[in-house]
Amino acid sequence: MSLIVLLILSEDDNFNKSVHEIILKNITWYTERSISEISLGGLLILVVIRTIQYNMLKMRDKYLHTNCLAALANMSGQFRSLHPYVAQRLVSLFETLAKKHARLDQQLRQPAAVAANGDAAAAVAVPIVAGSNPDDMDLSVLEEVLRMVLEILNSCLSHQLVYCPNLVYTLLYKRNVFEAFRSHSAFQDIIQNIDMVVGFFSSRLVRVQDQRGELGVNEVLEVISKGASQWSSDRLRKFPDLKFKYVEEDAPEEFFIPYVWTLVCKAGCVHFSSESIRGVTTEIGC
Repeated sequence: MSLIVLLILSEDDNFNKSVHEIILKNITWYTERSISEISLGGLLILVVIRTIQYNMLKMRDKYLHTNCLAALANMSGQFRSLHPYVAQRLVSLFETLAKKHARLDQQLRQPAAVAANGDAAAAVAVPIVAGSNPDDMDLSVLEEVLRMVLEILNSCLSHQLVYCPNLVYTLLYKRNVFEAFRSHSAFQDIIQNIDMVVGFFSSRLVRVQDQRGELGVNEVLEVISKGASQWSSDRLRKFPDLKFKYVEEDAPEEFFIPYVWTLVCKAGCVHFSSESIRGVTTEIGC
């Protein structure tokens, strides 16, 4: 339900912009890492990414993935002043998915071993027909998710690069995670944009390092900030803006009425007899 609300809110560009202007301090309930100061927008990104990762490990709910990625995509064109940890988590999300993709792709390519005479095995290549087994379908879904994460990164770089030096820094540091996808037909076009950004800032860092020697984090960020002022988004290939809308199903009351009554029964101060609301739904126990 919270994701549906977030997806609806993320359809508004004013919301997407304003959440990065609200600064929060000492977020004690976020226990993955101690963060003394972060924008509300950055915190939203962290929570959504954590939800995606939990879903990958535990639930494997495609609908949940879709809503999470759609909300991030809607907000991506307004990402600003991303906390270093937020930038790291965005790229790490792609890295995690990329590793999973590599494992699954390897499993699909492995020849099947067929035992012969009880103690000997012969390797037999088994052709895989697209869509003929669950793993092949999983790979297709995973590639859709990877593509969406790349589009989110590209959207931020296309619209807000000058305001996101920490994301550029992370892309430079983690550039190798994109290596396996440069020749993949499903990702080539959008990877070219990321390579363009990485190449532009890498060349500037090399020139400065030749003059000054090894650079620290702050010095690298300084070079990135100066380079961003000379960067033109016209260098990048144009893609359609990411715009997703919440589409209500044909009978939304079948979900929302039981859901609302469940909340009322659990958190409300007034007791409702299950007999009195039986006419509304039979799935609620008060």
